[in-house]
Amino acid sequence: MNPTQLTPEEIRRRLEAFPPQAVNPYPEEHLPGRLRHAGVLLPLLPQPEGWHLLFIRRTVNDHDPHSGEVSFPGGQAEPDDPSLVHTALRETEEELGLPAEQVTVLGSLPLHRTASNFWVAPVVALLPQPLALNPSPAEVARVFTVPLAWLADPAHRQTRPRVVLPHLPPVQAVFFQPYQGEVIWGATARMVLTLLRALGRG
Repeated sequence: MNPTQLTPEEIRRRLEAFPPQAVNPYPEEHLPGRLRHAGVLLPLLPQPEGWHLLFIRRTVNDHDPHSGEVSFPGGQAEPDDPSLVHTALRETEEELGLPAEQVTVLGSLPLHRTASNFWVAPVVALLPQPLALNPSPAEVARVFTVPLAWLADPAHRQTRPRVVLPHLPPVQAVFFQPYQGEVIWGATARMVLTLLRALGRG
């Protein structure tokens, strides 16, 4: 079956069956600072042509090293978060004004390591319809969706070496072609590819 036409229950089953091996392209001994944890939401929206994946572009902020970048909603875990799933839902509510009880969690992907020394838990979830969002201008500059079928097309992405930090060797970074003027790349792009593999298309 085409992954873009899977039912929510079929997506749940495929996520449960996907191997839990973490994704880490970086030599661990060279990552800066202390290890931290984060959770992000990979929000799926049903559309007539198949699933869409929701992204945000972060507001430019001098104190945020990822400001201005395309990402998934989410952020760093707080000490009182009971799980990284909770972290992803809490951060999504703060950034998009979407109450956690309206989000249906379908499962999680393996942890992804970032160059800023985070282990990030990607949480795959179904968003309610109709969708009503109230993005926080301090954190979110734009919300947009991309068809999963477009993301699954290899012609829409390329992999090339990129120096992420001066003291690290280059890593193979994924860059998608611009979609509505937005570029999905880096850790966010790796999570997209992991989702596609989990759903059987990647």
